[in-house]
Order: sequence, then C-alpha cells, then structure tokens
Amino acid sequence: MNIHEYQGKAIYAKYGLPVSKGYAAFTPQEAIEAAAKLGGPLWVVKSQIHAGGRGKGKFKEATAGEKGGVRLAFKAEDVGIFAEQMLGATLVTAQTGPAGRVVKRLYIEDGSDIEKELYLSALVDRETGGISFIASPDGGMDIEKVAHDTPERVHTIATDPTTGATDADGKKVAAALGLTGHLEAECVDVVKKLYEMFTKEDMSLLEINPLIVTKEDHLKLLDAKISFDTNAGYRHPEWAELRDLGEEDEKEIEASKYDLAYIALDGDIGCMVNGAGLAMATMDIIKLFGSEPANFLDVGGGASKEKVTAAFKIITADPKVKGILVNIFGGIMKCDVIAEGVIAAVKEVGLQVPLVVRLEGTNVELGKKIINESGLNVISADDLEDAARKIVKAVKG
Repeated sequence: MNIHEYQGKAIYAKYGLPVSKGYAAFTPQEAIEAAAKLGGPLWVVKSQIHAGGRGKGKFKEATAGEKGGVRLAFKAEDVGIFAEQMLGATLVTAQTGPAGRVVKRLYIEDGSDIEKELYLSALVDRETGGISFIASPDGGMDIEKVAHDTPERVHTIATDPTTGATDADGKKVAAALGLTGHLEAECVDVVKKLYEMFTKEDMSLLEINPLIVTKEDHLKLLDAKISFDTNAGYRHPEWAELRDLGEEDEKEIEASKYDLAYIALDGDIGCMVNGAGLAMATMDIIKLFGSEPANFLDVGGGASKEKVTAAFKIITADPKVKGILVNIFGGIMKCDVIAEGVIAAVKEVGLQVPLVVRLEGTNVELGKKIINESGLNVISADDLEDAARKIVKAVKG
C-alpha cells in the first residue's frame, strides 16, 4: 500500500525527523490559504500522485502550463495560479505510463535552500533477511541514471535485525553520502529514527530523494515515498484513512475485498493461480511461448468457489484479456472441489474468451473429468507447459 508524500512527511515528523512545514490542498483556495500560513518567501507546489518523477513529468492539458508536477512559487499569488493549472490535470511521468494520473491533491511546502542533494532509501533485503539502506551522494531527479551509469556510486548498508540500526550503521551511511563532522552525527540520528519508523510502521519500502544538505549545513528530508506491508494491515487500522482509492486500479481494489493478491499488467492472457511462486512461474511460461500475462492473481491456498468466482469477474472485467489460464495445484483443497468452483464461476460470470484449466494434486483425475464433462467451452491441460501452449495458441488463433 502506497501513501502520498504529505502523509509520509507527517509520519516523519512523528518520529522527530527534519522536514519542511507544509499543508495538503485539495482546491486552489486551500492552496492559497496554505501559502498564507507558510508565509514564504519561497513555496513549493507539489502534485500528489502515487508515482515518482513528478518534477520531470508533463501534463497532458495545455492549460496546465509547461512546467512539471513540482513547481517553485516566488510569489504567493503564483501558488494559486499553479494550483488552478495542476488540480484536475493529468500528469504523465516515467512511472505512470502514457495514461498518466489525474492530480487531485497538492502539497504546499516551505521552500528550502539546497546546498547538496543526496539519495537515501530503506527496504526489506531478501539476501540478508533484514533491513538495508541504499545510499548515494548523487541524489535528485537523475538517480536512475546514476544507478545505471555509475553503480559504484550507489551503496548498500545492511543492518542486523537483532540489534537494529546502530551508530556504526549510521556512520557507514554517512560515509556513503560523503558526510562528515556534525553532518555525520545528524545522519546517524536520521538513520536510527528511520529504522525505528520503518519497523514500527510496518513499511516495505521507504525512499527519500532528495535528502538534502541545506545552506545552513543541516540535513532535511525533502521527499517521502512510502509503501506499507499490507500483510500487517490488521495492526494498523489507521491505514484506512491514508489509503487513496483513486490512485489504485479498480480491479485491484475489488480483489482486495476478497483477499485476492491481484496486480494488473499489460498483456492479453488472464491468469488465476494459487500460490505466488506458481503464479510467477505461470506468467514466465506464458512469456516463454510468445504471449504476455494480463495480470498476477494469487487466489491463495483456500481457493473457494466464492474466491474463484470473484477472480473470474475481475479477470473478465479487463477488456485486454483475450484468454484465461487457470493453474491450480490442489493440496489441502482437492482438485474436484476446485473444478466444481471453476465451472460454477464460468456459469455465473459467463465466458467470452478461451479458458484453459490445468489441475494437479489431490483428486486430479476427478477434477479433469468434471471439467471435461461440464459441457462448457473449457480446455483441459495435462501440465503447465501444455496449458501455456494451449492458451497462447487459442489467443493467437
């Protein structure tokens, strides 16, 4: 689950991290009022969408002006002008894709005198089984280029989950950022607070680009890109207020109601699988045989009739889908029960595209018999390779 920058900055402040003062604005009038409260002399007007690259982004509408999704206002009245231009306009960045995102809220923030831009992020590191910090002295809008052209300028500092972030870890981060003296001490404090925040708030990713050194020679967190681990949602009822459904795919919202792990993709073969690893393998083999998956969808270990039906509705709601591959391994849930669920779902939802079903596991022969004798246009497959070949052939004619 992603949140907006201004929401992330509020969490930063809760943990005593250095941030600029700012206010969210949903209308031009609110933006003007925010500018008045901040006082100036420099204001930053930031589009709030769940995507990076806002500063280099371009609006589709000519009325939004030629400037990007992050603008500097040197006069209070410019804040209102920018808000009029940006709110309701579609911002296209490298991360939104060509469709872009409609800007429905802004963050009006005090401007900062920047001496140097740095990059700092934290993530769950699968290699170490702990949290690692990623640091580069070359922060700013071109960090992707830095990582590509000069990867030696990007450093990974792992932490020990038994101790948390230590002073030594903070000093390693400071060294990677090129900070010494009192800035090193500030960096150690920032790293330890970020670690505490990351763990207590159940984050999966945190990115600060840029982390700046101000003209006054202090650190300040000028950005907040935060993702929460949705598996920990039961511990955080406050997340409900942070969630912006307008930034999420409608199909993904519907999937979350049924505890389905669904991510929309750009291909034409819909996938319904139980188990994340099996789902990834299914998408890989679809690509191997020359087509593209339209989604990642993991119905989980308890693939009930209700879940299967909901999954079918979500998949078939995607106009790009030209075929569906169901790949289920029946363990505790028997294949005949899954087959009955698939058939019931097809009868309820209807089916306008080819459907290939591959079952394996407990009662697999009975499951295949149920599908073959259903009278519906469902193609049974013997194994995953057979299933992939059949669905790609059916879609491509």
